[in-house]
Amino acid sequence: MSQQPDTTDRRFATTLARGLMVLRAFRASDDGLGNAEIAERTGIPKSTVSRLTFTLQTLGYLTHARRHDRYRPGPALLALGNVAQASISFVDLAGPIMQRLADETGTLSLLLVRDEIKLLIVKTWRPRGVSSLWLEVGHRIPLHGSSSGHALLAAMPDDLFERTVANAAGDRGLTPERAAEVRRESYDQLVARGFSITAPSDYFASSIHAVSKPFFSRDLAEPVIFTNGALPQDLSVERMEREVGPKLNEAVKELERMMGQPPSTTVRSNW
Repeated sequence: MSQQPDTTDRRFATTLARGLMVLRAFRASDDGLGNAEIAERTGIPKSTVSRLTFTLQTLGYLTHARRHDRYRPGPALLALGNVAQASISFVDLAGPIMQRLADETGTLSLLLVRDEIKLLIVKTWRPRGVSSLWLEVGHRIPLHGSSSGHALLAAMPDDLFERTVANAAGDRGLTPERAAEVRRESYDQLVARGFSITAPSDYFASSIHAVSKPFFSRDLAEPVIFTNGALPQDLSVERMEREVGPKLNEAVKELERMMGQPPSTTVRSNW
């Protein structure tokens, strides 16, 4: 269940925030959601959810197209997403690079962004001719216990790190002390070799091995994460360290060159 915003700032529009929480409740694997399910996922009272879903449907952000008791993302939301992707220039440029990396390594390439106290997969590139991990756009993974999450904690500017950890306290055993330890360990890896690997014993899912690297886009106010992952039998720690990690590092550096950006060698000092 998502945490509702807790703020006393008079500029904060609570109704707008709740409407966005409703939209963020949807997952790629959902076959529509009813008001009760949305209320459960967001923590917003069902009566309030009913008003929000009606408004969002009226505006085209939700639809009742197939089953009238369940909502789905609507055409206005699709249009908004396309505008957002088109305005963030690095996404299209990254496509050929990350697809090539997926094909060369036989691993799934991912682009993830922070979504409150989780990471949200917003793009995937599957290796051609190779069965890969079942992870889809819209899937969320935890900050604590994932290579992607640990790389993001390392790359965040200090103020964002403090706010995020405060909101995520207790999620999968994450404490401020543990977050600081993870941040330091992952940061050291990023500086030393350009990529971060979370120890398999600490990973949130035993069926996944992954290596990650942050990317600092001029279009965004915080880093995003590029990750390559596969089943443990296909992606050992040694292979991540010797092959896939260095190739991921070079792929992100190639993207930086295409964007005319300096290499992100010192991570947080870029902020």
